[in-house]
Amino acid sequence: MAELKYEIKETIAVLSESPKGWTKELNLISWNGRAPKYDLRDWAPNHEKMGKGVTLTKEDLEKLKEVLGTSF
Repeated sequence: MAELKYEIKETIAVLSESPKGWTKELNLISWNGRAPKYDLRDWAPNHEKMGKGVTLTKEDLEKLKEVLGTSF
């Protein structure tokens, strides 16, 4: 499997923290040197490991915000 490279450009929010110290975060991340995208996933302390997550474009995030704003 190819090595996955990432750079967290900005931490937007830490949504929660588990008893083991893992945090659910919304970050702006550059994956493999590409343009940064919004990313929501669980991270181990110090970001040495990550859980499965979802990566969103700015347009995806704006649409999600719109949908959540009208649904709740």
